[in-house]
Amino acid sequence: MALGVKALPFTFVAHVLAIAGAVMVLVWCLYFRGGLAWEASNKSLIFNLHPVLMLIGLIIIGGEAIISYKSLPLTKQVKKLIHLVLHAIALILGIIGVYAAFKYHNESSIANLYSLHSWLGIVIISLYGIQWIYGFVIFFYPGGPTGLRSESLPWHVFFGVFVYVLAVANAAIGFLEKLTFLESSGLAKYGPEALLVNFTAVVTILYGAFVILSVLSLPPVDHHDDFSYSEI
Repeated sequence: MALGVKALPFTFVAHVLAIAGAVMVLVWCLYFRGGLAWEASNKSLIFNLHPVLMLIGLIIIGGEAIISYKSLPLTKQVKKLIHLVLHAIALILGIIGVYAAFKYHNESSIANLYSLHSWLGIVIISLYGIQWIYGFVIFFYPGGPTGLRSESLPWHVFFGVFVYVLAVANAAIGFLEKLTFLESSGLAKYGPEALLVNFTAVVTILYGAFVILSVLSLPPVDHHDDFSYSEI
């Protein structure tokens, strides 16, 4: 399915939103929440790694991996390699981000896996890993038979978009959950930090929307390799 319009304008907007989202989550965690740390007496600094790594890694870099097919006028094989590497980076950062949340909970004597956000997070990171491994084996190395690749392709694209949309939705739930905790502890509901968190969630959702719009739009034409996303 394609919208019949060029993807390039959508990818430009997505890039701008990606930069905005990354800056906003860093300002929140570094300025308002006190910084980042792997080991600290203030355990909240450990937690701060979670939103930073999940948004910049799984959502932003993962989104850039998806739209690389529509934003780069390169050959099919180069696009495939970029797609694969960016998704690998997103997955690794996502795993570290999930671990940071567990580490914070364990060192703060907080129960794990009690919320919808945490349940979905485990499901999403697991599906993301399965999707990456399957894509690597079937489409990159050693590569599946032509028939299997053709049959798998629509499902690979659909499953990838599904997992990504789920990740964006869960990120929004995560921002809401954390902000609710902070507000219940005295954070001003209309203060600058609360507004920043809410706007970061909005930017995250908009970024995800433009990633999907890019997927549904027409890629740039490369005369050396007439390629579309559906030819992974």
